[in-house]
Amino acid sequence: MPDSSPLRLVQVTDTHLFAQPDQKLLGLTTADSLTAVVEQINQLSPRPDLALLTGDLSQDGSLGSYQHLLERLRSLELPLHWLPGNHDDLTAMQAMLTTPLCSSSQSFAVGGWQFLLLNSQVAGKVYGELSADSLNWLEQELQTADCPTLIALHHPPFAIESNWLDKSGLRNPEALFAVLDRHPQVKLVVCGHIHQEFSYQRQGVTYLSCPSTGLQFQPKSSAFALDQNFPGFRQFTLYPDGQFATRIGRVVFSPELDFVAQGY
Repeated sequence: MPDSSPLRLVQVTDTHLFAQPDQKLLGLTTADSLTAVVEQINQLSPRPDLALLTGDLSQDGSLGSYQHLLERLRSLELPLHWLPGNHDDLTAMQAMLTTPLCSSSQSFAVGGWQFLLLNSQVAGKVYGELSADSLNWLEQELQTADCPTLIALHHPPFAIESNWLDKSGLRNPEALFAVLDRHPQVKLVVCGHIHQEFSYQRQGVTYLSCPSTGLQFQPKSSAFALDQNFPGFRQFTLYPDGQFATRIGRVVFSPELDFVAQGY
């Protein structure tokens, strides 16, 4: 790896918080599992420089759920950048998640990298799609800078060999690929939504998903199924020349999950 000082990033996703912090999701108190993840992130050395929150931060879309999110993330003392998922209420997010350390900015640059955050939410739907306006905006942003670029969205633009999850991914991935193929500075595309780690390579771009801070979905399942893996997050080390390293962090957290559930 190069000697240049890297940027250290943590990805936190699919927290699925409620207005009532003690409410459970299929047997798991999502606020408690998020707290355990935050405690582990706070033990990292070196310390991260920023956190990227990639959607489904709320389960019920309530103002209270986003307030609980801020309360639990405050101890990180990191800049927080977020985007919505299919469970989120964008209006409530914008009302609650706009603070000196919490930004809804879709475009920012730090550590020699450009970050572009896309909203793949489709109102009332589980699947995602990028609008023509979003794709045009992405094209324009990529034309303005040639530094290494990380793009984030909630829905994965790739299949993961899981029938039920693949039906709820990004509906127009080819439109996204058409833009990215014109811009070789794009190095990473990161997403949430699928509650598991996954990696995919295409045209020199690495596509990565991230475990949820709560429930994990069983890989390669044909129908809804929970996995026994622990809650987690993803770490990135980003170098100014476009190289990067990444790893998954997990916490030991073992609630009595409803493994016979067929969805939520």
